[in-house]
Amino acid sequence: MATIRKQAIISGIILYTGFAVGAINMYLFTRLFTTDEYGLTRAFMDFGQSAFAFGSLGAVTVLYKFYPYYKDNLPDNKNDLLTWTLCASILGFTLVTLGGIVFQPFVVLKFSHNSPLFLAFYYWVFPFGLGILLFGILEAFSLSLKNAVAPTFLKELVLRLLTSVIIAIYYFKLINFSVFIYLFAFTYLAIAICLIIYLARQNKFYITFKISHVSKKFYKKMLAMQSLYYSGVIITVLKESIDGIIITALLGLSSTGVFALAQYLASLVQAPQRSLVNVSIGAISQAWKDKNVEEVSRIYSRSCINMMIMSFFIYGNVVLNTVDTIKVLHIPESFLAGYKVMIILGLMRIIDAGTGVNNVVILTSNRWKFDFFSGIILMILMIPSSYFLIKQYGIIGSAYAQLLSFTIYNAIRFEFIRRVFKMQPFNSKTLYSILLSIAAFVLAYLIGTHLNGWIAIFARGIIFSGLMITGVFALKLTPDAHQLLEKWLLKTNKKDNIS
Repeated sequence: MATIRKQAIISGIILYTGFAVGAINMYLFTRLFTTDEYGLTRAFMDFGQSAFAFGSLGAVTVLYKFYPYYKDNLPDNKNDLLTWTLCASILGFTLVTLGGIVFQPFVVLKFSHNSPLFLAFYYWVFPFGLGILLFGILEAFSLSLKNAVAPTFLKELVLRLLTSVIIAIYYFKLINFSVFIYLFAFTYLAIAICLIIYLARQNKFYITFKISHVSKKFYKKMLAMQSLYYSGVIITVLKESIDGIIITALLGLSSTGVFALAQYLASLVQAPQRSLVNVSIGAISQAWKDKNVEEVSRIYSRSCINMMIMSFFIYGNVVLNTVDTIKVLHIPESFLAGYKVMIILGLMRIIDAGTGVNNVVILTSNRWKFDFFSGIILMILMIPSSYFLIKQYGIIGSAYAQLLSFTIYNAIRFEFIRRVFKMQPFNSKTLYSILLSIAAFVLAYLIGTHLNGWIAIFARGIIFSGLMITGVFALKLTPDAHQLLEKWLLKTNKKDNIS
């Protein structure tokens, strides 16, 4: 757990540094671009993620599941798993591109009325999607190597810095909006190339077309998993992007822009989950392979309490201070329409994070098929509810649909793990964490009720954060917090002794 914790901390620092850069980008988007233009960048992300889903052909899950077998039986230069994964994905993306050309008239029919700007840049979605696909494969490979820091650094920080550079060039009128989108379309390809260079320098990136004995032994199981999980990957990605696609089609890019800001703020709550999921994939996959169920259970339990506490911590600060932040930064008041959306989406993120790394536990186990079937249930719930609720209530309908769908989805997965693997991560500390978060939130809100501007933001933030941190240590909610404190005190004492 120490290795996972160390990488999680480093990845967390990178994530929040990236979020800080992303916040600056978000601010510049709201000030320099129209809501339609900002909404277009979100639409690119949604359609690019969908292209990744269809183009990957389920290869990412095969990488996660079978890499430990390749690692234990082959030297790095004879490991052909990455080669066949990349080949399958490139083939899949070629089919996606052809499909995009064939079905362009249908896209025109659905988006011409509310989102004509999207149609003007339609074909630039494909290089953007290709970049997401290649980086996604390389990221999965790096995570299987138990190296979460490099892909996290590139995806969460470098990608946003590249966007900052493009925004700056646009701000100084060196390019127009069209050229901005052309450059934006290649940002993911740029970080994919960077990850290839990094892996090559680490002597981990090898392309070999010689079929290994491991591939010959497992190819039937791998193809069976890939064919089933192709639909599963589509489900996984569509659950993240379907709302944006529906909003773009039904309400237009302006509403997509407002929703994107709300979703970005809510995604801050998810940052600890993303960090911990990334660093735990390799460890849990290896533990299942070694039949070390106790280790899997330990990581699962720790992930639940840690992610719940961190999610509550971030959610409280964001909800308490978003309105004042929008006002003091003079962000257009039209974006305040997304505040209630953010509150609901944030609750959904807490529920998703509070169930820990359940997706990794299921995905890397011998019961991995259930991940696919539970995903089917999620999509059955989410697609129709999103469509009808968005049509009826606007962008807040999407938030309600996600909250309902993800609550049921995670409840099903929790019960599956409890029954099949006999793992139950919740205890009295879970209840104390919830009560602590509510109490800290209420007190910070009441004390800051009559304050405004930066004073209100700092006062509420300090009060809420101080109460949360004090409560976590006083109630001993997670052993990881105390272990980190002990390490820090030990290092401090060593420095004092040396001096």
